[in-house]
Formats: sequence, structure tokens, C-alpha cells
Amino acid sequence: MNRRFLALRALAAVAGLCFSLTVGAQVTESSAARVQRTKTLRIGVVAGAIPYYNKNLETGKWEGFGPDFAEDLAKKLGAKLEFVETTWGNAVLDLQSNKIDVMFGMAPTPARKEVVNFSETLFENTYTAVCRKGLAPTTWEQLNKSTVKIAVDVGSSHDQFATKSLPQADVQRLENSSSATLALQAGKADCQVLVILLAQPLLAKRASIGSMYVPTPVFTAPVSIGLQKEADLTMQKNVNKWLEEYRGRGEVRRVILSNMEKLAGVPASAFTADIKF
Repeated sequence: MNRRFLALRALAAVAGLCFSLTVGAQVTESSAARVQRTKTLRIGVVAGAIPYYNKNLETGKWEGFGPDFAEDLAKKLGAKLEFVETTWGNAVLDLQSNKIDVMFGMAPTPARKEVVNFSETLFENTYTAVCRKGLAPTTWEQLNKSTVKIAVDVGSSHDQFATKSLPQADVQRLENSSSATLALQAGKADCQVLVILLAQPLLAKRASIGSMYVPTPVFTAPVSIGLQKEADLTMQKNVNKWLEEYRGRGEVRRVILSNMEKLAGVPASAFTADIKF
């Protein structure tokens, strides 16, 4: 009986060791190795985030900058695309928990860099001021006054920019971008700070809300590709190599302009030559 018990315990120990090794191998597998093994690249997508992401309800196909960029990257990596729905707020967590491999359109803030790896800059998003009628700033300093009310979505890059660049202005930090827009529309704010790829679609839908200005000096926000935080930098190197080639062919600007027109109704002519992507 004792011999049988000892034999069973030894067998269980061996099985446990094998299980631990298997789990350990799965946990330590790099994202590049997983993509190579499964031939699948998982991209995070956000519903209704035009022009970055949009799900066509008729075809069920994901459209926008992100899916277009990801399709070319997947081709480069010899993989197929798998779309995983997320939100801007949850994207970092989804990268951390190995639910997605890449997230296009993510700003590389210092806090995010602590938990997420980033590619080189995908494109630069220019800061603008969407202002009520009667206010036409040519410089940011003209808005840097206690009498000027600036609406921003709290915690966003718009908020960070206004806090740093417009310290004298009355900055109103609202729950989200839509709330900031409503404040402008209701006359409770003089301007809303928005990056140009959000300002142009807003004015395409609500032209009466005001006008968009790119005050000087021109400030931009880098937009990048979020990646899993890992010691093995193979995926980061692969993505950067693809990005260098893709940008070299002029594809980044082409994809942005085509999606702005197709999804947001903003023609390419709306972006002057000094607006760089």
C-alpha cells in the first residue's frame, strides 16, 4: 500500500512539473514568437472611434487607420489579422494581459511607457483650437489669458497640453471630449483644444460650432503603436522596420487622408502642406 502511494505521489509530482514547465513556456513566450507560431496578429479595435477605427455594420468589416495599418503589418509578418474589441481606456490592460499584440493610435505618455512598449512615432497629430465665432487666434499666447475659457477632456493629451501651454487660461476639464464640445456649443467655453484628426471630423458634422485654428508656434502630439512590455524586443524591432519602410513609401499620409475622406467626410484639401503626418 505504501509503495503504491509513493508511486502515485511520484507520478503526480512528475505531472505537476510538466504542467509547470508548459505554463512557464506559455507565459514567457514573446509576442513575436507567438505571432510566428500562430501566424496571427491580434490588433485592438475601438468601436465608433472614427477615423481611427470603425466597424461597418453592413459588411461587418473593421475600417480606419488602425485596421489599414495593421493589414500591411500583418502581411509583412506573414500573419493574418484577428480583431479584438477594446476601448482606449482598456487597451493598455489588454496589452498587459496578452489579449492583443498591437494597438495603433496610442500616445506614448511617460506613465504608459512604464507598462507598455512603443514603436517609433507613427505620425504627428497637430494641436488645434476650435473656437467660437468672433475669436480667431493666430498664436497660443492670445488664448493664454484668464478671461479665455478653454474646454478639454480631463486626463487627455489635450488636457496635458492646455495645462502646460495655457497656464493663465481658465481651463475647464470635462468628463470627455463630447462634454467639452457641448460646453463650446452652449457658449460655456470659448475654445476646445483638439488634435487636428479629431477637430476636422467634428467640424465636418457641426460646422456651425465655430472654426478651427492652428495657432503658432505649431505643437504636435506623437502617435505611436502600443506593444506588449517584454524583455525580448523582437516584435518592437520588427514593427519599427515595417514602419520605416511603410513611411518611406508615403503610405502613412495616404492612409490617413483616404480614411479622413471616406469615414469622416473631410477632403484631403482640408489639410494644408504644413500639416505633417
